[in-house]
Formats: sequence, structure tokens, C-alpha cells
Amino acid sequence: MVGLFVIPHPLPRGGTDLITSGALFVGLLSTSRVSILSSIQNQKAQREDLSDSESELHHKILDTIRRALAEDVGPGDATTNSLVPPDAKATVQMVAKQSGVIAGLEIAGAVFRELDQQIVFEALVKEGFTVSRGQVVARICGSVRGLLTGERTALNFLGRMSGIATLTRQFVDTVAGTRAVILDTRKTAPGLRMTDKLAVRLGGGENHRHGLYDMVMIKDNHIDFAGSLTEAVRRVRASMLKGTDLEIEVETRTLKEVKEALATGVERILLDNMTAEQMRDAVTLNKGAAKFEASGNVSLETVRQIAETGVDYISIGALTHSPKVFDVSLEWIKNRPGECL
Repeated sequence: MVGLFVIPHPLPRGGTDLITSGALFVGLLSTSRVSILSSIQNQKAQREDLSDSESELHHKILDTIRRALAEDVGPGDATTNSLVPPDAKATVQMVAKQSGVIAGLEIAGAVFRELDQQIVFEALVKEGFTVSRGQVVARICGSVRGLLTGERTALNFLGRMSGIATLTRQFVDTVAGTRAVILDTRKTAPGLRMTDKLAVRLGGGENHRHGLYDMVMIKDNHIDFAGSLTEAVRRVRASMLKGTDLEIEVETRTLKEVKEALATGVERILLDNMTAEQMRDAVTLNKGAAKFEASGNVSLETVRQIAETGVDYISIGALTHSPKVFDVSLEWIKNRPGECL
């Protein structure tokens, strides 16, 4: 047995590292540059407080779950509420229908908890662990109405997150032994960024910036608008509040732009759609002055070659925009009114 818990409301701050690992998702809604940068200056203190107080992230994840349930359930589950007595209880299990990395069990448990506070969710494997086809990953006991109504939403979260984690682990394993760290991107499903990025971490990857607020990333369109890479960096630095510690990354498309970026002293340089040879040349030019990130059309077939050029990071949009949903199902163990296993 790995974990037996009745999920409280709201989610606990202790014993749920899965959820708190995405603490950078603190929301910033102001469009004012000064307000945004001022808020960012306080983010470190806010993140440090997460271990001592209820995290905003917990509420954001719960909001995501509630929106998903509202979308699916609407005014009520017409079929289940017509067939199942209110006091009926049962025990069910979640079964992996394929091998891969499991991710999202706590999210799935929270889905059922939103429907019935007395549902007991027992995780039988740890988040981020590899499971085999046919392996039981969780056992759930409680209201049959809650179990049937929440089934699809819970499986949707678990299947998507496990699919992302499984794909991420494949990339991480492929570059093992190199210095390269596998990163995600902002190419996440709308409304699911927190859970998508959480799944990447559970798969062994790391998160790139979580949004437009926690890192400065000067891309090709910014450079084209500013007139040059150097001018774009100058404008950013001139506009940033004193004491703001946001990292600056610049996208480059040629070795000439790499040299220009290095001359500005930015912390990170993105090598966009460069060949392996160009990346090796860029690393040679760098001499450790900045961190290099490779990006663009990265696949399992090419990622090892890219990693061996000496880059520090490899960002892969496909981790979250094109994952294959992990096949998992919910199966009955016992169905007897008023009784659980």
C-alpha cells in the first residue's frame, strides 16, 4: 500500500509535493508593466510561504477540476442519478492498460472528493513511477453516484498527465549521460498548464517559464520589432525595475546572432532550429558564458544528437501539445449497498 487518504477540502499543504512542485504558477492578472514586475519581485517570498500556508496553486488546481466537472456534469448526471440509489456504495480500482509512467493520481482523487467528501482514494503506486500493463494503480471506495459521475473526468486527468509523463521520461532516458536537461514549453492545453507542467516534472523533465511573467524571453518577432537583438535587450533592461531578478533569454537563428547575444551578456540563449553542427559551433563560441537551449522539431530520433552538442537545455513542445493519452480504466471490485471493501 502506498497511500490511503480521504482528500480534505481544500487540499493539504503537507504530504502533497506533487501539487506544490509547481509553485511558480502564482497568477498575475495585471496588464500594467509596473504592477507585473512589482508582483514578480514578491514571488520568491510567496513561494517560500507555500510550505507554511495554503498555496494559491492548490486553489487553482481545484478550480481546474471544478471547471472540468461543471463542463461534464452540468446540472446533474441524468443516467447515474436515475439508476443508482443515493446510499449505494462500491469499491472500484483504476487499472493501467499499458506500460508507462503514472502521473495525476492525486488529481484524480481530488475529482472524486469534489463530488463526495467521504470517498476514500487509495494510491497503490507513487506518482512518477513506472507501471506495467494490467497493474492496479489505485483503489477507490465510496458513493456509487460519486464514482460513476467522476469517472470520466478523473480518467481524463490521469490519462493526459500519465501520457505527458511517459513521453517526457522517454526523452529524459534518451539523453541520459549528457548535460542536457529536458524542458517543456508554453504549448500546453488551454486551462491545463498547471497539470501539464506538473506531469512533465513527474516524468523527470523540468519546467521552462510558466507564463509570460516569470522570465523575459526575447523571440524573433520581438527582435524584428525592435530592429536588432541588441536593441531588444537594451529596451528590456531599461524597462525592468531595479532589483528585478528575471532571467533574460534571447532567441537566435544564426551564429552571427549567437555572437551578438553573447556580447549583450544575457543569461540564456535559445538556438532555434539550428543543425547539430551549428549548435556545436555555438557551444564553442560560448565558453560557458551563457546557458544554451536547443529548440525546434526535436524528436526521440534526434534528441540524443542534439544533447551531445553540449547544450544545457532542450525544450520540446511535443511533450504537452502532442502526448498520446495513457490508457487507464476504472473497474468494479465490489458492488453492495452501504458497504466498501
